[in-house]
Amino acid sequence: MGQIKVEKNAGGIEGLFVIEPKVHGDRRGYFMETYNANDLREAGLEATFVQDNQSGSVKGVLRGLHFQKQFPQGKLVRVIRGTVFDVAVDLREGSETYGKWFGVELSEENKKQFYVPKGFAHGFLVLSDEAEFCYKCTDFYHPGDEGGLAWNDPKVGIKWPQVRGSYPGSASAEGYTLEDGTPLNINERDQNWAGLDETFQF
Repeated sequence: MGQIKVEKNAGGIEGLFVIEPKVHGDRRGYFMETYNANDLREAGLEATFVQDNQSGSVKGVLRGLHFQKQFPQGKLVRVIRGTVFDVAVDLREGSETYGKWFGVELSEENKKQFYVPKGFAHGFLVLSDEAEFCYKCTDFYHPGDEGGLAWNDPKVGIKWPQVRGSYPGSASAEGYTLEDGTPLNINERDQNWAGLDETFQF
């Protein structure tokens, strides 16, 4: 026990957790526990994970913002190589922080993990030359169940680090770059998501 440091309700949003594992290092290298159900339960995070996923991306890739419509997933995410800026947006109907976002830098150096519960849109931006991103999910992947939210919706107002460009009225990546001139690399589907008001009409 006691192998993690936990920030609960990160950014003032209930349900978000930033987790820092305890790293044991010496001249040979290091060791850490990347997941311990007992430690997380003691910290107030109870989740059963059923699937592990991993992706690789290059600098400037922005994935998201994604959510599941009928089979929502909680996700415990981390980076094993490189650096990303990871974001969650509260989409829970009736939540006091509906539409609010929180972001955290995850890297192989800081070894932080981020828990994003059900009811959030999620995405990340790669800041290093390459990044490998791993995450545990509380439900299985269901084809055709994914929804999305515009990554640059001004109503949400995510402050993506290093991103330069002007909002063109859509989720298009055209004209957006990182500070070093690297163009944002966003797939076609993610450039067609609508904003918060257009996506959810309660």
